[in-house]
Amino acid sequence: MIIAPSVLTADLSNLAVACKQAVDSGLDWLHLDIMDGNFVPNLTFGPPVIKSLRNALGEKPVFDAHLMVSNAEDCYMDYIDAGCNHLSVHIEAATHIHRLVTAIREAGASVGVVINPGTPVEGVLEILTEIDLVLVMSVNPGFGGQSFIPSVEGKIRRLKQAIDDQVSNGGRPVQIQIDGGVKAHNIGEIASWGVSNFVVGSGLFNDKASVAENLQHIMSSYEQYNG
Repeated sequence: MIIAPSVLTADLSNLAVACKQAVDSGLDWLHLDIMDGNFVPNLTFGPPVIKSLRNALGEKPVFDAHLMVSNAEDCYMDYIDAGCNHLSVHIEAATHIHRLVTAIREAGASVGVVINPGTPVEGVLEILTEIDLVLVMSVNPGFGGQSFIPSVEGKIRRLKQAIDDQVSNGGRPVQIQIDGGVKAHNIGEIASWGVSNFVVGSGLFNDKASVAENLQHIMSSYEQYNG
């Protein structure tokens, strides 16, 4: 089980401090939401900020970059050079998704493909042998604070079956990551569908408690549901 805190929901005026709190709480991944104002309406941060975070935090945390951009085929190397270990790209935004994921892996990063709530699973199945992760969006990308879309359950279960079939035939294991509306009250149920990697934003970074306290609450809920 991996919990990847979405740093976009942290205090952006003290981003390095907030990220260090997450790492010090025992979290090894940091989820970086990259928005270009084109593929999605909002605009966030890019390689210079990521490079500064890498310098501040050192080599330990996995920088998990979710590229909500329309030109990933042109700019993916900028994010790898800035210190990202993993890039997830939208199948809807790539002209040649197979070529893109192959190029990212050859450049030294692990790679994932993102599918939006309205995107069919079938496109991902065609390149499942070439990727490390599928990011299933349980909200529409580009905005924080949206409600979880329950219908993604069927999509996740189909993905899990396809991944299990691939592994049983000697193929690559692939993580299923979920992003959007994941909180303590639903993380256990979502895990039972086959998800092993959870992007959590306001459930970790909020004014109610520290990151460590929120993480403990999330983990307790997960363990209660899954025994």
